[in-house]
Amino acid sequence: MIIKKHEKLKQFINAIKKHLLIFEIINLLIIVVVFDVGYQMGQGYINLSLPWQAKSINSTLPNQLDYKTVNQVYQALKNNYDGKMTTTELLNGIKHGLAAAVNDPYTVYFTPHESRQFNNELNNAFSGIGAELGQNKAGDLEIISPIKGSPAARAGLRALDVITKINNQSTTGMPIDTAVNLIRGKANTKVSLQILRNQTELLNFTVTRETITIPSVSSKILSGNIGYISISTFANDTSSLAQQAATTFSKDHVKGIILDLRNDPGGLLSAAINVSSLWLKPNQLILQEKRGNTVVASYYAVGNDILHGIPTVVLINSGSASASEITTGALHDHGDAYVIGQKSFGKGVVQQLINFPDGSQLKVTIASWYRPNGQDINHKGIIPDKIVPLTSQDISTGNDVQLKAAESYLASH
Repeated sequence: MIIKKHEKLKQFINAIKKHLLIFEIINLLIIVVVFDVGYQMGQGYINLSLPWQAKSINSTLPNQLDYKTVNQVYQALKNNYDGKMTTTELLNGIKHGLAAAVNDPYTVYFTPHESRQFNNELNNAFSGIGAELGQNKAGDLEIISPIKGSPAARAGLRALDVITKINNQSTTGMPIDTAVNLIRGKANTKVSLQILRNQTELLNFTVTRETITIPSVSSKILSGNIGYISISTFANDTSSLAQQAATTFSKDHVKGIILDLRNDPGGLLSAAINVSSLWLKPNQLILQEKRGNTVVASYYAVGNDILHGIPTVVLINSGSASASEITTGALHDHGDAYVIGQKSFGKGVVQQLINFPDGSQLKVTIASWYRPNGQDINHKGIIPDKIVPLTSQDISTGNDVQLKAAESYLASH
């Protein structure tokens, strides 16, 4: 009996060692560039290519870790924890712990499920009802706008509807993030909402969730023949949608362009390069990446400058991060754009996504990036040419003073 227990334990320990050894070998052999985002979360820009290789600064670490102390903790949990554990949960815990041990908020291990969620959020895809939420002056949870053709729109929900209950749970004092998590869920499941409409009608809706994909780019022509393009995140569809908008602007001979990157947390580096290239001349520097003081990669405009020479304003705020800051910095430093708004977030570190056979991923910080003017923006952000605060009162009344400042600037140039 004792022998059997030891044999099972030995098999388990070997399994742990095997997983961790594979994890470590991949870390030692693969060194590549990327940036998150950085939805917050975190987010930053992500580069899925392998543009350079560099010597790891951790080359002095042992090829294998000593797992004796790990096994001691495992034994203590196994023998004393008053609850059920699984091998998968324990191994995922070890992997999460390895990533967390570097004390870098942007280095994260994703299980296969977490990986799918991360990539869906990166590309604005999620399961829900398709309605943007906010808070009104009274602090009530309010529908800002249902997405056209979404389950919310088809169910009859309207802008300014106040959500008083979600699945019979009162929303009084409920944070928006909590409400979003309650409303989102697996596709083909239902969520019940109690709605107060026009402060008089109390209505009940049951909405079936669907997989929602929101385009990352929206564009239109403003009065005065000003082209307006808003990018919510730098996703897989950003390059093609931005190109379509640029083609329209060019055909309509717009007088100026407003590139709205407010609250854009970042995304794919390739998308940032393609968007920047709509303004920059071919081969102009967009960013450099460094490990320490060594430049390990440089990225240049790819030669599609259909918008070059058209007066442009970039709008940023504290929610503009990573790939947004790359684009803003590149256009500003080459004299292709004037920047209005508030100081950006300041995320200037580079991450790489490393994929594992089971569908899990490691998002790991491997370098820092620098603007064409040589500035490192990490924890510093980009300061606009013109600072225009946007107050809570402006937001609640729909008075976009930053957008108005951009229109005023372009009207005079």
